[in-house]
Amino acid sequence: MSAVKVHPLVSPWGRFGLYSFFIDAPEPAIVDTGIASSPAEGMAPALEAIGRKIEDVRWILLTHGHIDHVGGAHALWELTGRRAQVVIHEADAPMLRSRRAHVDEYLAGRGQYLNDAEGEAKVTAAADAVISGEMEPTMLVKGGETISLGGGVTVSVHSIPGHTPGSVAYVIDGPRSVFVGDAVQVHGAANGFPGFEDPAAYRASLEYLRDEIRPRHLYLGHPYRRTDGTPYGVELDAEQAEEALRESLDIEGRVSKAAHDCLCAGLQEAASAYSPFAPVAREVGYTADPALEPSPFFTSMHGYRTHFNQNS
Repeated sequence: MSAVKVHPLVSPWGRFGLYSFFIDAPEPAIVDTGIASSPAEGMAPALEAIGRKIEDVRWILLTHGHIDHVGGAHALWELTGRRAQVVIHEADAPMLRSRRAHVDEYLAGRGQYLNDAEGEAKVTAAADAVISGEMEPTMLVKGGETISLGGGVTVSVHSIPGHTPGSVAYVIDGPRSVFVGDAVQVHGAANGFPGFEDPAAYRASLEYLRDEIRPRHLYLGHPYRRTDGTPYGVELDAEQAEEALRESLDIEGRVSKAAHDCLCAGLQEAASAYSPFAPVAREVGYTADPALEPSPFFTSMHGYRTHFNQNS
């Protein structure tokens, strides 16, 4: 098997750069799809610049179901003549099938703490605007599958829940090039806080990536930030990958302790943007606006609260 080239494809969305990755295999694949405009406005010209055509893509590999990763899936599928296989973990498939699933996720989690009377309407409008179409995936995975991209190029699928229930890693076998979407948060991206729905699963998945997968090349969904606030790129070598995983575990440990202490003391409403988790923000030194979408502070705090209630 010859070396498989990976090309990052970036498209803007507000404060964020949305990253997809083109795997230049005999049956080409794109990992993650940005939002509705990304395939035509970002991916197609970027591929043309390297002598490739978007209509030749045969695999659309989705790392998880969040809006900025699946939003362009239907549009990309259409540009391939509906010939590409669309792959997602079964636990996150509802996010591909239904715009409403994104609204329900908001209401069940972070929306409980944001005190935004227009929150549901805003998320509904965003889902309508940036999800290119509701669709049924052509392949559901659980983890443990192997996908052939032709020419001896294989991609193994690994379940790494935590950021979402259906987060997966796609690993190009041999070079151990690993695509994790948003499953390695370090200190978060633009919002400066790591976001995950299930803290225990998130930590276990980080340990699995560190101990079992051991990436030689790690591809991130956004430029996540180090302890000092400087961003990684989205293409990490083995040493950087090890550092990012170690720092992700370190910050989760700090946040976990602060959240546990806060929950044990009992949640108290306060005149604070971080209420009722103001002690956690204070303890870990988080000073950014927790209301900015995707509001990872409240997503993670709700995860700790749910885990605490289930185990107390």
